[in-house]
Amino acid sequence: MSRSTLGLLDRRLLFVTGKGGVGKTSVASAIGWLAAARGRSTLVCEVDAKGNLADFFGIGPLRFAPTEVRPNLSAMAMDTEESLREYMRLNLRLPLVARLGPLARTFDFVASAAPGVKEILTVGKLAYEVRERHYDLVVVDASATGHVVGQLASPVAINDLVKVGLVRSQTDWMIQLLTDADTTGVVVVTVPEEMPTTETLELIGRLRAETEIDVASVVVNRVLPELFSKGEESVFERLRSPTGSAALERHVGAPVDDVLAGADLAVRLRRSRVPHLTRLREGLADDVDLLYLPYLFHRAHGVRATAVLADAISDELGY
Repeated sequence: MSRSTLGLLDRRLLFVTGKGGVGKTSVASAIGWLAAARGRSTLVCEVDAKGNLADFFGIGPLRFAPTEVRPNLSAMAMDTEESLREYMRLNLRLPLVARLGPLARTFDFVASAAPGVKEILTVGKLAYEVRERHYDLVVVDASATGHVVGQLASPVAINDLVKVGLVRSQTDWMIQLLTDADTTGVVVVTVPEEMPTTETLELIGRLRAETEIDVASVVVNRVLPELFSKGEESVFERLRSPTGSAALERHVGAPVDDVLAGADLAVRLRRSRVPHLTRLREGLADDVDLLYLPYLFHRAHGVRATAVLADAISDELGY
């Protein structure tokens, strides 16, 4: 596998992952939003059945059938039973039935016994959308760090089990598509804290050791802004003194201690996270892009926040 020279949005399949709670769904929705705004026909797929991708687009519950969110942008939720049904209809020429019945029970038994069966129905569906060019870009709100490697490696796992026949030929083209760095990439989302940074570096090591799928970029979410320049900081320190705060309070005609304390806390929080950013930069290979997204002080994530993050990604990519 050779390192892709394409930009993030020039690829055709992106798996967005990260430790739970770091905002991978926020980033997946924002990437899809930005790609659509730039004229690329885009599908965003939610893998976790308990996910809330729909909230990020301000729509009702998602289904397996894609829902148009806005021009050039559709969203769907993965359903492995529906994916199996579609696979049988397309490849085995079996009639589309209301329920899989005994076949579904057989599938559940096989899936429990053989590693990678359910995962390949997820990866295979998304790879199929890419191969058939139904969309210019497919963005996957993928499993969290603890499960994503097994998900991405599922075609290889099945390939090792099945040596001949239809299933083998299906996994062959999936592997080729997934390991083409100009087509497929993984976006790892993290935040500037100790455990997420550790998990991010460990995940990238596993991806490179256990798969041949390219790491497209690492996105550091919730980066606090630097409030003051060095000159401004010296002014702030004088205002924080008893004499300075008393003079400021007389000038504005209202108490200022809580405001000054809040600003001081923001400065200290920002600086406490710098070592984690430094460790992340030093731990990544030079060929991995590092993007920074701002902390959004929103009570709930919705369409507005998705648009703001999409603009922030655009700025980071230099669009």
